Amino acid sequence: MSNSPSVLTELLQSLPSLRAQTYFKSSLTALSHAMEDQVLAESTAGNPLIIAAFQRERFYRQEAHRYRRIADKSNQVYVLSAPETEFKHSSGIYETIAFTPEDSLAQEWHLVVIGDRYASCLICRERPTQDKWDSNRRFEGIWTFDRQVSRVAAELLLKRILVYRPELQAKIEEATQTWLQPSCTVPPRGIDDNPDPFVQRLITYLQAGQYKLIKANRNLQDKEERERLLNSITTAVRRSLDPEEIMQVAVEKLGQGLGICRCVIYRCSADDAVATISHEFLSSGVGSIKGYPWPLKDNPLFQQVVALKEAIAIDNIDRDPRLGEPGPSTGEVKTLVKSCAILSWMLVPIFYRERLLGMMEFHHCGPAPTEWENDALTLVEGVATQIGVALIQAESYANLQELNEQLAALDRTRSNLVAITGHELRTPLSTIQVCLESLATEPDMPQELRQVMLNTALEDAERMRKLVQDFLTLSQLESGRVEWNAEPISLEECVELSLSHIRAHNRGQEVPAIINQVNGETPMVEADGEWLVELLTKLLDNAIKFTPSNGKISIAVDRPNPSQLEVTITDTGRGIEPNRLETVFDRFYQEEGALRRSRGGTGIGLAICRQIVSGWGGAIWAASDGKNHGTQFHFTVPIVLPENPGPTVEEIVAKKRKAVAPRASSRGKRK
Repeated sequence: MSNSPSVLTELLQSLPSLRAQTYFKSSLTALSHAMEDQVLAESTAGNPLIIAAFQRERFYRQEAHRYRRIADKSNQVYVLSAPETEFKHSSGIYETIAFTPEDSLAQEWHLVVIGDRYASCLICRERPTQDKWDSNRRFEGIWTFDRQVSRVAAELLLKRILVYRPELQAKIEEATQTWLQPSCTVPPRGIDDNPDPFVQRLITYLQAGQYKLIKANRNLQDKEERERLLNSITTAVRRSLDPEEIMQVAVEKLGQGLGICRCVIYRCSADDAVATISHEFLSSGVGSIKGYPWPLKDNPLFQQVVALKEAIAIDNIDRDPRLGEPGPSTGEVKTLVKSCAILSWMLVPIFYRERLLGMMEFHHCGPAPTEWENDALTLVEGVATQIGVALIQAESYANLQELNEQLAALDRTRSNLVAITGHELRTPLSTIQVCLESLATEPDMPQELRQVMLNTALEDAERMRKLVQDFLTLSQLESGRVEWNAEPISLEECVELSLSHIRAHNRGQEVPAIINQVNGETPMVEADGEWLVELLTKLLDNAIKFTPSNGKISIAVDRPNPSQLEVTITDTGRGIEPNRLETVFDRFYQEEGALRRSRGGTGIGLAICRQIVSGWGGAIWAASDGKNHGTQFHFTVPIVLPENPGPTVEEIVAKKRKAVAPRASSRGKRK
């Protein structure tokens, strides 16, 4: 089929009275859609014949969804295209015919639609252009709603289909008998084959297309200059990773290139109430507004730009209906317009993937309003897109530096984890192994020594269990899988329970003196009792670890505000350097280093404490005057606020009676 004749040539030979006309791609697209819409608009389609020939598979893919809908109206749908990836002969929801790229169909655009109430055909051949200034694709061909011409065109295309797919002979004969017989060329009585609205729509579109072409040729030089301006702005903003420099370069080049009285750029988000004018370009004689607070929330123009996600251009601000309605917001904007001498206004948003990054505004300040050109609007929208990309790149670079720091911290955490877990696991495992091997190989070992071996193995097994439990606890807290069961509880009872855990854990060892200053007058707190005890136990265990046995540890409580209690655990131990007071709450932090420690531990106890306090919305911090000056760990916990702020009269009277009764009894005894 490489030497197959053009369908257009065959049609003109069959019907010499026809004359080909010139069409543009946009016109053909509109014509094709209008013809397809006729089929889709029919409630009772009557099984029409539709033949569509696309030049390439990529053009077909753009319209495939429409032909799936058309196939619901008819079983006589044929689609032809030159395959590029997946297009092939198929009999699915409609017939597809894959012609060879050498076929003349690869240079043609065809659509034939024949039904009971309508008939139309579009038979075109692409015409190559030698004009380097004109990038529009042009076609020559025939478009008509004449039923006889449509019938001849359909016959030519069906013959071409049979060459590629002879197995469709029976189906094509059915279509021929239904639509292509001479008796079918005249529509039934009362049927109008010339829909005037349809014709008018197409003629109007074609005339507009021709006018656009003439206007494009006239303004070719202006477009070329604007393209140069866009390229220069794009190159300039892409060279920098500084957001301030990017916006300043853009505002200066746009203002100079477009001859704008005032051009401003400012950063903002969709929810901001006010922005500050940060970058500005001014023509001579125009007042500056740099640094001005610019209203956004009460600005109907800004709100419309955000809602529509597109630019707006106002040729005459005095005639704009959005500012004609009385109201506090329009009044403020009118005052702004008057003070800034704005006669014509254009607002162009800077978006990146639905995120508003900023706004560009162009103010024409006189002597008379101006009409914003579409080309200028298109240019600044393109610049806004480039600025959005450049700003995101600048933010990404800043974030990359932060991520690098975080990665370095994670690497240090990983190293600490390996060193700490290796040390904390290897030591008890070695001890357990030695003890068990001794018990297994020394059957004559004295009973006292056997008991010592067993106790040692059990202690180290408990140490390993606690290590694993701490890792699981921290993982559970950080992943957010903890269910917090907050309830009114007594802080005094929680402190006593944690002290009993500490005494049981350190039984038989010398530990610092612990002074509990929390008494029964302390208000009830709103917290998860189990986690609060865990927090107190870990803080006390940490204080014991770094305080000598002749030192002292105290637990005190204060009420910094009506809704919170502040618990403080103070020790007289080695203290913490001021620059490490925040670091001690990091995971795997070891003050002495992972391999040079005089005390055991994994370095995650305080990290667990921070996660627990965060669970009820409190705060935790450490304070110390430095080495050998002790440490204070503080955390806050919410108070259970009573529903009735004060006691009733009956409660006051009862309290007084209880207070008087003991005094009367004591006087009777003295007598």
